[in-house]
Amino acid sequence: MQANMHEAKSKLSQLVEAAMHGEEVIIAKSGKALVKLIPCKPTKKRVFGLLKGKVILSDDSDSIETNDEILEMFGV
Repeated sequence: MQANMHEAKSKLSQLVEAAMHGEEVIIAKSGKALVKLIPCKPTKKRVFGLLKGKVILSDDSDSIETNDEILEMFGV
């Protein structure tokens, strides 16, 4: 489906709905295609705590010495 700019302004909701149902929607100006409406991919729902108990930090992981060593490795 191709719609001109003026038509797209007045029928945006319908054009978006068509794109959501898999139809290729192109918006044109003076008969020249400018943009294509495509649906966004749904994001995966995050599961918090998925790695709980699987990641173990050493007791000195946040010590001044460890932080200094990391800074030195990156040349900071």
